[in-house]
Amino acid sequence: MDERRARLLRRSHLSPADRASDVATAAGDLVGLHATDPVTVYLAAVARIDGAKVVDVERALYEERSMLRMLGMRRTLFVVPVDLAPVVHAACTRAIAGTERKRLVRLVEQGGVAQDAVRWVEEANEATMRALATRGEAFASELSADVPALRARIRLAEGKPYAADATLTTFVLSRLAAEGRIVRGRPRGTWVSSQHRWAPVEAWFPGGLPQLPTEGARVELVRRWLRTYGPATVADVRWWTGWTLKETRRALAEVPATEVALDGPPGLVLADDVDPAPPVEPGALLLPALDPTVMGWTERDWYLGPHREVLFDRNGNAGPTVWWDGRVVGGWAVRADGTVASRLLEDVGREAATAVDDAADRLEAWLDGTRFTPRFRTPLERELSG
Repeated sequence: MDERRARLLRRSHLSPADRASDVATAAGDLVGLHATDPVTVYLAAVARIDGAKVVDVERALYEERSMLRMLGMRRTLFVVPVDLAPVVHAACTRAIAGTERKRLVRLVEQGGVAQDAVRWVEEANEATMRALATRGEAFASELSADVPALRARIRLAEGKPYAADATLTTFVLSRLAAEGRIVRGRPRGTWVSSQHRWAPVEAWFPGGLPQLPTEGARVELVRRWLRTYGPATVADVRWWTGWTLKETRRALAEVPATEVALDGPPGLVLADDVDPAPPVEPGALLLPALDPTVMGWTERDWYLGPHREVLFDRNGNAGPTVWWDGRVVGGWAVRADGTVASRLLEDVGREAATAVDDAADRLEAWLDGTRFTPRFRTPLERELSG
């Protein structure tokens, strides 16, 4: 476990000697930064890059466009560097797009929107793309105003207590994004906002998103992932990618990997990556909800210990976590007044407790009064936030 924790800290750019040079490098080495909650992208970068600021992340995303938001592994939104985007698309997102297309057609049929649902979907797609090309960038509400089809209403969860009416705007835009035709751009308001403009993918890839063979992309994705997250079990790889067991084993069979002993089921590392990582001096870290390191494995006992129940929600989404010496020892939250509250869940000693307090003070100063609520709330975060 000590070897795995040292490797975790170094490969995730969380040790002082292994910091990332820029946001795109961090995102690439971590094989994506979770972006379902927009705050995660910024706080994950701050935890790994000395002196990182909000403008550094925004510059990479929206000016240099060295990164982009996209749906990827497990139907989760990630920020990835542009060189990784075609790999993720071919390995994961393309299959998701097919599923989403079938879902949209079914919604159109069940909602009585059109008799020929397939034709309706294709016409709505093309009308949306024309409107977006005219505007350059646009919010969903602006595209809905331009394209009447997007304003078509359907009933969701009919007969359920939570039944509700909705337009098809989000469904159409999400599928176009999954197909690699459009990309989420700047948000409305501040960096904590989750409402983004949409732009054609050509704004990031002038010739369109490169299309790679699925099998080769899956092998490349696993190779990159093992470089950072290995050793890992087959279950870890399957969970993280969202593939079937058959797909996972087929990709792993093409990766030059070797089996190593762990405290439990054996794990896999790349064949040229068997040397243990040098030890890392103990240090305190405050990582955001859905941080890529916290969410890196499904078998988490070796770094999470007994704290899953209070630090994760019922669907397996991690809340804000406090780390000491390569393992999770507590949680934190932002209060209504902008202060950062933390709590240790075990006795780690006076030195560690002081270091955690100092880390909380630094994060509070960096936030400078910015308040936010994680997208997926966990028991301890709710309690600490008041």
